[in-house]
Amino acid sequence: MKLLIRWALNALALMLLPELLASIRVDSYSAALVSALLLGLVNALIRPLLILVTLPITLLTLGLFTLVINALLFWMVGNVVGGFHVPGFWPAFWGAIVYSLLTWLVNLALADSAPGRANAGGR
Repeated sequence: MKLLIRWALNALALMLLPELLASIRVDSYSAALVSALLLGLVNALIRPLLILVTLPITLLTLGLFTLVINALLFWMVGNVVGGFHVPGFWPAFWGAIVYSLLTWLVNLALADSAPGRANAGGR
């Protein structure tokens, strides 16, 4: 259930993105749902492989090349999903950063209790 709530909130974060960055456009909530799903799959499956392949340049740039990878994947999803429009690299770059911050807030809001903290009902 928590996964579905996280997916819906990530889609809502995508719907909020055009309000923060004028160049990105999301036409409908269904496009945001599909985009959020595809972004999650791409980040889980393709991103680790790209980070591994580009490890030398990532080390040379002290990890900053990871932002380029994120932008390229965000841009790719924008080109694949109809209704989610990312016009170029720089809007994808800033969109990926803002979307990462928004999804971080979603994950923070949905996080379980802190590790090491006793469960109140478990005693």
